Amino acid sequence: MFRFEYPIYLNFLLALPLLILLFWVYLRWKKKVAEKLGDTHVVKRLMIDISPLRVHLKFIFFMLSLVSLLLALANPQIGSRLEKVQRKGIDLVIAIDVSNSMLAQDIQPNRLERARQSVSRLIDELENDRIGLIVFAGKAYTQLPITTDYNAAKMMLSTIKPELVPVQGTAIGQAIDMGMASFKEEGGGKAIIVITDGENHEDDAVSKAEDAASKGINVYTIGMGLADGAPIPEYRNNQMTGFKKDRSGNTVITRLDEPMLEQIARAGNGIYVRASNTQAGLRRVYEEIGKLEQNTYESHSYADFDDRFQYFIALTLVFLMLSFVINEKKSKWASKFKIFNLN
Repeated sequence: MFRFEYPIYLNFLLALPLLILLFWVYLRWKKKVAEKLGDTHVVKRLMIDISPLRVHLKFIFFMLSLVSLLLALANPQIGSRLEKVQRKGIDLVIAIDVSNSMLAQDIQPNRLERARQSVSRLIDELENDRIGLIVFAGKAYTQLPITTDYNAAKMMLSTIKPELVPVQGTAIGQAIDMGMASFKEEGGGKAIIVITDGENHEDDAVSKAEDAASKGINVYTIGMGLADGAPIPEYRNNQMTGFKKDRSGNTVITRLDEPMLEQIARAGNGIYVRASNTQAGLRRVYEEIGKLEQNTYESHSYADFDDRFQYFIALTLVFLMLSFVINEKKSKWASKFKIFNLN
């Protein structure tokens, strides 16, 4: 595998055409000056020791030295070998409810945003664990397959919003089912965390949690919302226009369904935690998950990149020396160097 450690220096190569243009302008200027001195043939006979070919070669070697120097600064590297690295960690799938009720503001700034903030902080603390993301409302979708790429996980997390799942509802069972399908390898150390308010629950999530537990996958639930509930904001062009109302014109209040979330957690050999305005409960759940048996898995990576800048440093010195040795004017000192037989 080949790479440059500091590729930013390669941007300076873009300046080379400008140097070539300046050199051409300089040669044109010298020619015009010579023409002003008198007859061209007479001037050439007076400047018999000046070799145009030497002038061009000197500039070429200077440019080559500059290119070599920039390549040396960029530090080309070669991956010496492909390593198998063994890691131990937990396989974790986080299923986040993105239904409109998650926009309720009984937990500040709102239920969904608090969930995203908590998951983001959790990702920052992960080391060898693998993580996957699922979003669900009336249907469930895989947002990110299980990975150790935490940057990708945070990027995908930032895109989570209710518009991702246009079908409203709370398909927790489908999310758990999809979470189970995300685990491709055998062994323990697997967990699903469901973050939801549990409202408008539609499918048999309890039986799905039992199915997951029978396969060695623990299911944990985090309830987003307070006991009193809150109205559901409605937005148009990113501006809040009011609150959702039922057909009778009454404001709809979304309330946390704690009994159902507790049943799911018990069936999945996990625990249930209710979020609040001070904490979202994810840390406590992760501490429980940390007690599970860890998986051992292999990952491949290029290791021990070997630097190659020294070769380009050597080329830079060679080209600079050649540029120095080749003078525009023939001299007794330069004539001792028979490297080039130029007129």
